[in-house]
Amino acid sequence: MTGTDTTRAEEFEQLRPLLFAVAYRILGSVSEAEDAVQETWLRFEASPTRPTSTKAFLSAVVTRISIDVLRSARVRREEYVGPWFPEPLLADPYEDPERSAELADSVSMAALLLLERLTPLERAVFVLREVFGFGFADIASTVGRSEAACRQLAARARGHMEAGRPRFEADRREREDLASRFFDALREGDVDGLRELLAADVQMVGDGGGKAPQWPHGVVGAEKVARVLATSLPPLARIGVVVEPRSVNGQQGAVFRDRDGRLITTWTLDILDGQIQMIRAVLNPDKLGHLGPVADPWAVAREVNQARRR
Repeated sequence: MTGTDTTRAEEFEQLRPLLFAVAYRILGSVSEAEDAVQETWLRFEASPTRPTSTKAFLSAVVTRISIDVLRSARVRREEYVGPWFPEPLLADPYEDPERSAELADSVSMAALLLLERLTPLERAVFVLREVFGFGFADIASTVGRSEAACRQLAARARGHMEAGRPRFEADRREREDLASRFFDALREGDVDGLRELLAADVQMVGDGGGKAPQWPHGVVGAEKVARVLATSLPPLARIGVVVEPRSVNGQQGAVFRDRDGRLITTWTLDILDGQIQMIRAVLNPDKLGHLGPVADPWAVAREVNQARRR
């Protein structure tokens, strides 16, 4: 490998976190984002000339690849069995202190699901402009539209996002305290303790993709959700399932593992006005593989049913 090749590889590795962050927000899929980043490297490595700005060049390439992937993914998502959620992300590899609020907000499950409502071009323009602060000249060159058209796309996307965006609690410490009390009540099977932390119209929804047991139509209402939660954990605990509260997609949430440490599901909590508004569970094993070994969800369900009968 020549010195130039080494420098090119080093440049790419320095920008890899940014490229993944852009691709993930456009695609909502860790595996697809990683594939887009790898394809970007292959194109960069094969390029006969060095770009004036490596960051601009690579960001443009990964965005174009992501737009193409998203267009084909839309068809698959329309045929998806049950609710579709993004693949959970436990840690965002990209950090920018000057844009920390935008980065955190844009990676939440709620924000990613709102982004799903945009066209691929709107989504790409919104992500580049509103999340990462790219200039319209670079964005126009990336998506093959005029600057004026990109400004319109950004304005339209911003309008859609603001209209549908839930206003989460500003104080992260309050959210963390509420989540801690929620998981304590969950472990104790405390119906009353759970109920007081849940919004009256709280929803609990799971994404199993037909590959894991799930709540068929979701569970709605504080009373129903509290009772389902309080009766679900004891049999899970009896078969050695461990609940690890932690940040998932920048939100309060948890990772559930079986006795051998294999993943069963991730949960995220949407918190507003001091109450939990939504609990989203990703149970589809295909969406958990990037986090480590995954348990067989049907085997877990069978063991839980046996534990209930004991």
